[in-house]
Amino acid sequence: MHEKCGVVGISLRDRNAARPLYYSLYALQHRGQESAGIVTHDGFQQHSHVEMGLVGDAFGPGDLESLNGSNGIGHVRYPTAGSVNACCAQPFSVSFKSGSLGLSHNGNLVNADEIGDELADLGHAFTSDGDTEVIAHDLARNLLEEDLVRAVKRTMERIHGSYSLTIMHDETVLGVRDPEGNRPLCIGELEDGYVLTSESAAIDTLDGELVRDVRPGELVVLHPDGTGYDTYQLIERENTAHCFFEHVYFARPDSTIDESLVYEVRRELGRKLWEESGVESDVVLPVPDSGRAFASGYAEAAQDDGSDIEFAEGLMKNRYVGRTFIMPTQDERERAVRLKLNPIKSTIEGKKVTIIDDSIVRGTTSTQLIGLLRDAGAEEVHVRIGAPPIVAPCYMGIDMASRDELIAGDQSVEEIRDEIESDSLSYLSIDAIAETLETSQTDLCLGCVTGEYPYDIEGEETDRDVVRPDIGGSAAPADDYEGREHREQPSNASGEKLTRGP
Repeated sequence: MHEKCGVVGISLRDRNAARPLYYSLYALQHRGQESAGIVTHDGFQQHSHVEMGLVGDAFGPGDLESLNGSNGIGHVRYPTAGSVNACCAQPFSVSFKSGSLGLSHNGNLVNADEIGDELADLGHAFTSDGDTEVIAHDLARNLLEEDLVRAVKRTMERIHGSYSLTIMHDETVLGVRDPEGNRPLCIGELEDGYVLTSESAAIDTLDGELVRDVRPGELVVLHPDGTGYDTYQLIERENTAHCFFEHVYFARPDSTIDESLVYEVRRELGRKLWEESGVESDVVLPVPDSGRAFASGYAEAAQDDGSDIEFAEGLMKNRYVGRTFIMPTQDERERAVRLKLNPIKSTIEGKKVTIIDDSIVRGTTSTQLIGLLRDAGAEEVHVRIGAPPIVAPCYMGIDMASRDELIAGDQSVEEIRDEIESDSLSYLSIDAIAETLETSQTDLCLGCVTGEYPYDIEGEETDRDVVRPDIGGSAAPADDYEGREHREQPSNASGEKLTRGP
């Protein structure tokens, strides 16, 4: 599985934003590896550099120097909607009568085609087949008739799906999180400005401080001079739909998302895994790297219960084999596991082994991994998974297998155990996920493990009352916004107290 994208936006007082944006994209590289880009504004004009490839390949020595301006946005992309080419790389830029617009998107719209068709009928020309350009064109159209905040609100009322956005309108940087809060977005304070980004790890990279998560349905507008920000609660829902897989797999373990440190969440999920389905064995091994925190928590809980189970690193990862490795035959595809992971025989030979992973998608890798461990001399191989079985695809911005490719889509746990040839297999329960995140199941997106989604998706069931926007009907006027919060001088730069006002 692969996440779709990481976003960042920065406003500074007296230095160019390009280099801090560049460092932030490095911190978010795990969220997308297909393309990287930065758009800045110097108060007079917009500057853009967007290329295919990793951050280090997309930017050359002179590229950052050409990106002038103390305000800017950035993006790393893994495509789940749109083509894998430069036309869909982001940030997406648009120039129109009311100025320039840049937009970075993490998530996936489920009604992009409807809006795109309507805009095309009105004369909008599209250069890509991605949903990000649809958002940009819709916002540009609304900016011709409304002020910035009302224009954003009107667009939010039309788009349906998951999104965290960083946007730049001329030199003003803003961030938006969808009303269900499906994708993460947070605010950070720097010594000389503010940052909006997908994960707090990017704020740490810039020696900043996490302020808080952007609330679902909230708009945050950074002051172009870097002195503060305004926020507006544009849309409120009774329930959220936070993606639990951010905590299970996608986010960096050192990030704080929705007020929870991801590493500690994973350790606690590992503890729950022992409580629900612990099995006596000699050693517990993480599948690197995503299984490491789970396995640590699992082993600790086992030892607290008096078990002699040992936590060990029994699988070494080759970090230089990526998704682009050429595997034209089945033999070579199977050998790819040995290229990526090599067992340490002294840790495994003659022992009962439990391996911990975050998920099983197709099951192919699990089967090969269990074979590796048996070849290394394991007497028994037990598998524990730090998430419930994935029974349905994701439509919210995760590149996941189709329903007929998912091993849990039509098989029981025991049938999966038989197919992957493990001695036992257990998954974590949905209840354990919700309890660990200290939230209700009704405030999580659980579509991939229940088959019921928080959005109106054609052919799928919903887990709540969902009103899909009526595209093509008469547009409702954007109501007055509420919940404005104003921040002025940052205390860490001037020593003055932060002030808030109506």
